[in-house]
Amino acid sequence: MALASRGIGAQAVLWGRNPERVSLASSLGLEATTNLGEAVKGADLVVFAVPVGVMDFLAEKIVDLLSPRALVTDVGSVKSLPHGVAAARRLRFVGSHPMAGSEQTGVEAARADLFHGAACVLTNDGGIPVEEVQGLSDFWEALGCSHPRTMTAARHDEAVARISHFPHAMSSLTAGVSLKDVSHAELAGGGFRDTTRVAAGDPAMWAEIMIENREALQDCLKEVRDQIGKMLDQLANSDQESLLAYLAEVKARKDLTDLS
Repeated sequence: MALASRGIGAQAVLWGRNPERVSLASSLGLEATTNLGEAVKGADLVVFAVPVGVMDFLAEKIVDLLSPRALVTDVGSVKSLPHGVAAARRLRFVGSHPMAGSEQTGVEAARADLFHGAACVLTNDGGIPVEEVQGLSDFWEALGCSHPRTMTAARHDEAVARISHFPHAMSSLTAGVSLKDVSHAELAGGGFRDTTRVAAGDPAMWAEIMIENREALQDCLKEVRDQIGKMLDQLANSDQESLLAYLAEVKARKDLTDLS
């Protein structure tokens, strides 16, 4: 959709294993097939848009079908595992993580402007030549991503644990505590909706992401556990001065970002 809307002259073929979902994609004007060999034949770029746990299975299926020049990437939320799969299967691989999407799932949620203004990270632990990495960066930028940057898989996983996986965990925890009595939802305002929106995401996908990045995520949760302990003490002691100082410090950090 993004390729077509931006007038980029490249053929894109979507593969899926579910005939009904593939038919739906076709009805939306996408070229789609259930034939994996047909989808990757002659491809310059193959994008794994699947759960990370499926990547090894697909890599095994396609490795002998790819042209020698084909580059493989993905859109997964963790990068250490895909790089391990690519190395084991001898794929020419550069990881991609466009920071885009929502709590919605399925081809019905697809939008041509999905990547507009989104940050994008590339990981090149496999040592693919820099000009090819630049080509992949140009691809994501052409779809709307803003200034893709390159880092190691380990650094990526640490960063997204804090900026993506941890916020999702906290959104789920917030919804779980807030909705202990679901009848209270009728009193909710914008703050509740903003804080808990991503808790409506696919539980299976997010459970896999959290487990795959568990070490970095545990570090974040331990930090918030310590901060919650301090806040409990502030409340128990009616320590408004310390509580105000903490809230002001966090607000100052948030104000330094350009996130709305």
